[in-house]
Formats: sequence, structure tokens, C-alpha cells
Amino acid sequence: MGRKITVASATLNQWALDFEGNLDRILQSILDAKEMGATLRTGPELEICGYSCQDHFYESDTFLHSWEALAELLNAPLCKDILIDVGMPVMHKNVAYNCRVIFLNQKIFLIRPKKVLAEDGNYRESRWFSPWKKERTTEEFYLPRMISAITGQKTVPIGDAVISTLDTCIGFEICEELWCAASQHIPLSMDGVEIICNGSGSHTELRKNYILSDLVKNATMKCGGCYIFSNLRGCDGERLYFEGTSSITLNGSLLATTKQFSLEEVDVITATIDLEDIRCYRNSKRSRTHVAAGSESYPRITIDFSLSPEHDTTLPTAQPIKTLTMTAQEEITEGPACWLWDYLRRSGQGGFFLPLSGGIDSSSTAIIVYSMCRLIVENVQKNGDPKVLSDVRRIVADAEYTPKTAQELCNRILVTCYMGTENSSKETKNRASGLATAIGSYHLHIMVDKAVNACLEIFSTITGLFPKFASNGGCPRQNMALQNIQARIRMVLSYLFAQLVLWVRGRPGGLLVLGSANVDEALRGYMTKYDCSSADINPIGGISKTDLRSFIEYAKVKFNIPILGEIYNAPPTAELEPLVQGKIAQTDEQDMGMTYSELSQFGILRKIGNCGPFSMYCKLVQTWSDTCTPKQVAEKVKHFFRCYAINRHKMTVLTPSYHAESYSPDDNRFDLRPFLYRANWSWQFRSIDKQVEYLNSVKRSSSSSGNISKKISNPKVRTGVTV
Repeated sequence: MGRKITVASATLNQWALDFEGNLDRILQSILDAKEMGATLRTGPELEICGYSCQDHFYESDTFLHSWEALAELLNAPLCKDILIDVGMPVMHKNVAYNCRVIFLNQKIFLIRPKKVLAEDGNYRESRWFSPWKKERTTEEFYLPRMISAITGQKTVPIGDAVISTLDTCIGFEICEELWCAASQHIPLSMDGVEIICNGSGSHTELRKNYILSDLVKNATMKCGGCYIFSNLRGCDGERLYFEGTSSITLNGSLLATTKQFSLEEVDVITATIDLEDIRCYRNSKRSRTHVAAGSESYPRITIDFSLSPEHDTTLPTAQPIKTLTMTAQEEITEGPACWLWDYLRRSGQGGFFLPLSGGIDSSSTAIIVYSMCRLIVENVQKNGDPKVLSDVRRIVADAEYTPKTAQELCNRILVTCYMGTENSSKETKNRASGLATAIGSYHLHIMVDKAVNACLEIFSTITGLFPKFASNGGCPRQNMALQNIQARIRMVLSYLFAQLVLWVRGRPGGLLVLGSANVDEALRGYMTKYDCSSADINPIGGISKTDLRSFIEYAKVKFNIPILGEIYNAPPTAELEPLVQGKIAQTDEQDMGMTYSELSQFGILRKIGNCGPFSMYCKLVQTWSDTCTPKQVAEKVKHFFRCYAINRHKMTVLTPSYHAESYSPDDNRFDLRPFLYRANWSWQFRSIDKQVEYLNSVKRSSSSSGNISKKISNPKVRTGVTV
């Protein structure tokens, strides 16, 4: 009697609606799993059609083509003698479900719909799917005729059930079901399910990866059993990057895992486990066995198939490995780089165009492209990946080209351009030039003053007036307009050069314009609408200024680029106002009226803490009590919300950005708040003023007792407003 089985988890870089490419990658993963001895293969969520089809899930074509792809899998000879679990959308009784389809040897044994849908943050699953609400219940699903012709089945079970083979029992938990409070793995394990498969679509966020590994390890530590987690990898057409961390875990110990970021489109891991280890582990947890003795049973679908070979005593089992968690700096180095690679190779463009100012933000973007080039060169030289090499040759329009260094590749696919004006300093120009030399980009330097002056001449001719900077006697409106025209001219020139630089270099195609506005600037609205923040894609748009500074410091050492030290130490500046004696007089934080550190705090409380003005004040008056008076905190909060309100409209045109930060203000998908506000927040600010008045009165009356902190932390209701 067999007891050792080899299971496989597939990480796939799928693309929404790329049925042909998705099918090829699924077949490759099945082949890899079989070659490694696996008899059970699990793949990611909605792997057949791609996760981010969104409103294409309203189209019958999406369901039709998914069934056509499944038919190809059922007919494929390499799918013989391996139990396969794939993800696809299924329509049952005119209701769309996000499902797993489990099949073996041209027979479908179960369609298992998702029971808990992802609804928060980046996810809107209930817009397209419904959850399966019939606990431990199955119904008959009538197969399409094209499938019946292959399987000989007219109906198959659909619903909340498990699979019983000759040697074990297998259950299913789909993505959000692991994360939610009522996780399915608990009742499944109580009913004797020994292997749980989870096909998932979990996205990258900075500092999030450890949560996923902890969830899976804790699930199997508490319940026992083997957990096969399969995740998507890459950008399948959206802002998200699916991080690709698939794993196999046994009784609380990690046995195998894939890299968080990689250019590999198909990455399969396997582990050989001893079923008796699960049984002994569970039986030793006496409190668990007592609960399990009274658990409800799931419908069991019996398969006359054994996952374990009959004689397996010499088959070595997998041993526990350590969990490796990347730092935020490492995640920024690799995550956006892989995201850019997916966009570039799928867009049909010939590279990137980046306005390089010599500051933290645009320099971070340039370094991320350079990191992408390093990953490509490493993949081609060390792994010999023919797909990556083929994509590189197509992008650079050279069928014989093989990249030798990251700098050489960077010169072919990245054009950087310093767009100076009379308000630009020599220091920023030199920093931009030094960084371009270090990473090898094709670098340009242009002055945009003629274009700016031409626009101002048109205005002056029509109106008879000529605006002035504030330093020259102009009013704030004139000063702002003169800054904005410079920024917008840079955007126009960026697209002109992006379309024509490859023509100049004798190559076909065009370039994708890269944006470099960070998440804090977007939150505060510290950007010109339709300026250089308006680009094709933005790899740092979801990353905070604080993290970008840390990343620059990290990259200086990792990539041995000394110029990054100068960039790190330079004060952030837009360089849109006149220099004073040749030196920069304008800084970002002075312009914004708040520090980048404060902006991060505001963003976290607004989005993650769900704070309005008053509740934000109540939290920060405690957090900042050592450095600010209650009145100063109030002014900071009010200033932020005024700026947030008057600039929120800018989010409606925000460049699609790599999602990395959970307080992103991206209106396109993630942050569904209005973009037109009452900017004076009269009611909310009045509540803050009353609280400031109260705290000051407490301070005055308690100054002699030295007991102010205790009284402030538990104030009585005196103004009709309760903290």
C-alpha cells in the first residue's frame, strides 16, 4: 500500500484573454510536474483566461474560449495519469462562478466554485462572479457538448465537495478563502481532508509577502496536512504584479517555494510527502481529534486512482526549508522591474523614454529599468531562457542580438533626457548625466526655454499681459502658471521624442514614456496635471518617497553606482522657479507645506485607517504630541485635507502605476473616493477646532498638576464631540 506522494504547484505568468499563450504555459507546467514525478498538479486562479479579464467576464466569449482551452487540456496526451486542478470561469444556471475544475484521464470529477470573493482594495470579484452559498452541497452541471464528446459525460458535480482517491482525500480553498475569517481549510481538515489545493491570484505589496507564508504555515500547523499554494506571477494587463510565491507546506513546515519575482513564465515546484506524517501529526493533537469527531461531512467524489506508487519505501521525502523574506528595498529593486518587463514585451514597443531630472524619483525609475536589464542579462546568460532572449531580440529589432551586459542592453531600450530650463541648476544636470553614464542609457540633454517662451508669447499677444514669477513681482496665480507651463512642455516633448528617437537611431517602433511621480505626491496632489506625471506607465507611482530614498541608498551599494549618493543627499526640488545666485531656492517640502514623512502618515490614516479629518486629528494629536502642539497638529491636518480636496481630480488622469503601497490614492481601480470635494471641510474642521480648544483648556487647568496626559487620553464630552 502506497503512502508517499509527489505533489506539484505551478506558478504561471498568464495574460488576460491570451488563451493560446495561457494554454501553452499550463501544458508546460503539467509536463514539468510529470517529469518531476508528480501525480497531482495545482495551478493559479483563473489561469485559463487570466485573472484580470474584468468586464470581459460579462462576455460569453470568455466562457466559450475557456471551455475550448479546457478541451485541449483534456485531449492532451501529456495530461494522462496525473490529477489536474485548473482555474477558469464557469456559468451554472445563468450564474457566473470563479471555479476550479479537477480532471483525470479525460474525465472531469468536480467543478468547485469559489465560496468567498475578494472585495476590498484592488479586487471587485462580485462585479463579475457570485459566491457558492450552498455549504457541503453539489448539483449536476451539464457539460458543453464539446466537452461531453471528449469525456463521455453529460453531467458532473459542481459545488462544495472533496475528492477521495484510493490513498488520500483532497480539498480545495480558493485564494480569499484562505485570507478570510472563516477559512475553509479548518472544516476541510476536520473532515479528514489531507491535501488542500489553493489556486490563487495574490498581488505584490511592499512588506506583505511574509503574511502569505505565515497564513499557510499557521493553517497546517494548527490543522495538520499538506497545503499546496499556487499563485499567479507577473502583470496580466493591470496595475497589479502577482508576486508568484507558490509553496508546498506540511504540518507547519515549508517544504518548497518559488521566487517572489522572476522572469520565468512557468515555474513548477514539487515535494514528496508521507501521508502517515499527516495522520500521526493530527492524531497527536488530541483537542483537534475531539473536535473532528463531531465535524460535518463533505460530499466525497471517489476516484479509482492512487496518487502514490505501490512500492515507495525508498522514495525520499522533502525536508523543511527556511522562509526567505525580501526587504522592501529588494522588493522595489525586482518587483517593478519585472512589471516593466511584462509591459514592454507585451506592448510591442521598442523600449522606454524617461525624463531624467537628477532627483530621487526619476533616478529611482531609471535604476528600476537598469535592474530589469540586469535580470534579463542574468536570465539569458545563466538560465539560457529562449523566450526571454526571443523577446529581447524582437524589442531591439535585431534577430542576432544577445545582451552581454546590463549597460549595453540599457543603451538599446532606455532613452533618458534631461529637460533643462533657465531655472535648472548645473548640479541636477550633472547628476542626471552621471547616472545615465553609470547605467548606460542613451542620454539626451535639451533646453525647453524656447518652447516655453513661444507659449508665453502667444498668451501675451492675445492678452497684452506677460506673467511674472513671484520673485519678480508676480502674483501666486502667475507664479503657478509659469511653473506649470514648463512641466507641461516637458510632457509634450517627452511624447515627441518617444515617438521619433528610434527613427533617429534607425530602428522601427516607438518608446513607452515612463512617469516618475511617487505615491505621496499623488496623495497631496503635488504635481501639474498633464505634466511629466502624465505618461504611459509609472513603476514608482505606488511607492512612498521614504521608501524611494531608502531604495536609492540600497541601490548605490548593490549596483556600485556612487552618483546615487549625491542624488540621495540632494533636497527634492521641482526646479520650476528662478534660481537665486545660481542656487536652488525651491524645495518640494517647503512648497507642499508638509514633509514626506508626514504625508505617509496622512496617507496611511486616510486609506488604511479610514480616517476623516476629525478622527485623523484625534490620532495624530497623540502620535505627534512630543513635537507638535494640538493647534499645530490641527493646522497640519487641515492643510493636508484642503490640498487633498482641491487636487483629488488629478487622480482621474493618474498614469497607470505599479501597485506597491496600501495607501495609494489611485482613483482608477484602488481608491474609490470622489474627486470633487468641498475644500473647506467646514463641519469637519469645526469639530477639530472644538477639540483643540478643549485640549488647550485641559492643558491650562492641569499644568500645575503634571497629570495632563492622563486627562487628555480620556476626555469628557464637553463640546458635543466625542473622541
